[in-house]
Amino acid sequence: MLEKATFRGILFFLVTTLGLAGGPERVARAAAQAPATPPAPATLPAVRGVEAEPPSPRLLGEVRAYIKKAWTTLERSNRDILAAARDPKLRLPPGSRFPVYVAASEDRARVERGLREQVAAADLEQIELRVLPERPSEVAEHGLLYLPRPYVVPGGRFNEMYGWDSYFIQVGLLHDGEVERARDLADNFVYQIEHYGTLLNANRTYYLTRSQPPFLTRMVLGVFAKTGDREWLRSTWPAIEKYHRFWTTAPHLAGDTGLSRYYDLGEGPAPEVVADERDAAGRTHYDRAKEYYRTHEVDAYEVDLFYDGKADRLTDLFYKGDRSMRESGFDPSSRFGPFNVDIVHYAPVCLNTLLFRMEEDAAEIRRLLADPAGEREWAARAAARRERMLRHLWDAEAGQFLDYSFRTGRRRRYPFATTFYPLWAGIASRAQAEAVVANLPLLEAPGGLLTSAEETGNQWDAPFGWAPLQMIAVEGLRRYAYREHADRLARKFLGTVAKEFEEHGVIVEKYDLRRRESDVSAGIRFGYSSNEVGFGWTNAAVLDLLAGLEGAQAR
Repeated sequence: MLEKATFRGILFFLVTTLGLAGGPERVARAAAQAPATPPAPATLPAVRGVEAEPPSPRLLGEVRAYIKKAWTTLERSNRDILAAARDPKLRLPPGSRFPVYVAASEDRARVERGLREQVAAADLEQIELRVLPERPSEVAEHGLLYLPRPYVVPGGRFNEMYGWDSYFIQVGLLHDGEVERARDLADNFVYQIEHYGTLLNANRTYYLTRSQPPFLTRMVLGVFAKTGDREWLRSTWPAIEKYHRFWTTAPHLAGDTGLSRYYDLGEGPAPEVVADERDAAGRTHYDRAKEYYRTHEVDAYEVDLFYDGKADRLTDLFYKGDRSMRESGFDPSSRFGPFNVDIVHYAPVCLNTLLFRMEEDAAEIRRLLADPAGEREWAARAAARRERMLRHLWDAEAGQFLDYSFRTGRRRRYPFATTFYPLWAGIASRAQAEAVVANLPLLEAPGGLLTSAEETGNQWDAPFGWAPLQMIAVEGLRRYAYREHADRLARKFLGTVAKEFEEHGVIVEKYDLRRRESDVSAGIRFGYSSNEVGFGWTNAAVLDLLAGLEGAQAR
């Protein structure tokens, strides 16, 4: 039985996802280049769990065919804008038209003409094209944000173009030879920055106040490595500079550390959470958070900042932290304490690693565009960020990269898979990489790399594991020549995905890696508990991890 998604989520997948409804090679090498003198692999203690038998060639062939088909069935475009406009998270009253917003800076008449040329009249009658108000708080009815190019959605309840999902999806597209689709994703993000102010969490109006983990330059260089189109590369530069400023100016500054933080610009409860993240008793995520505070002692942070016990009320700062946690993509876990709401007081390992990589990528882009002064400037920014990260985020005693609270001046001792990000980016020294790898048994499970070492009832904690963290950890291990450990993690996760695909015929969002199962709902108490079908970044991880294993065999 397929118990991994709600009936509504499965039905939406069947209708919209299965299509039942109407010189550059140098860049590619540089992106994966290992340190000049990689460390010798460390000897690890025994890891829990024995590897299962590898998937058969027949089964892998079926998985690859499913993924290849999914790039088409998960694609949304202006040709099928009605399918894109439908939002499983927010339901409109019967008979309502679906709002689709265009930026005030866009030519609304041109967009409308284009839609009339591409979309059936009956579908257009169900769409209402509107001009986006100047401030997100002025949006009276939430809807889709127009994008000019096709895009690939994750699947299930996530029927829009997501920020960090799209990077991993693009990696999969490039592995599968889908260069045009990969370029479309990058072009849409450049468009978002130009017309909506930043690269968005996703293209719905309720996401206008936040971004997601920044992978833009990785995506741009990934396309350039295939096309060698320098004029296209040059055209992306203004958006890259603007997006970097978004993350490196207030309110995204992490105190006086010189590092950055996640910080949503909106206020109050997140509309999509109130509308959709309810349990069987009808309680929202926020109702369950209040109940938790009433019945549990919390020592991870000052509870009074986030919960008013006398009034039994979540504070304004709780909602700011909740929204900012969603900007991080890790929604929710207890990495920054219960419900991650203290995230606003932290310089996170993941975000600052990605900004380091962005600055290194920017230096490479300036080199490719024959701008040596610009190359030096961006390389210096990356070097300065690395120095600050090593000062604040490296914990020699724990042997891990840990998130730093600029409010308390302490790192949070919470083993989390983001400790591998600095290996992925080449920030760690050889000794630091060895220490991180020595702690791998804290997070390794029979089905791959756990998100954290703690079981909290949150989907971004144990026993759950997610495709993007497998990709980053495995690439980080390979970069520092820990090939045996990289191969083992890759085989474990691929084996879990293939096993569940053979049993259920689908690929999903996340997995219980201790049980090697995709039925996860019973273990999730906060946020949404469904396991969405599709699924963009898991599809990509399969192709990426397979390519890594094939490359290892070739060596």
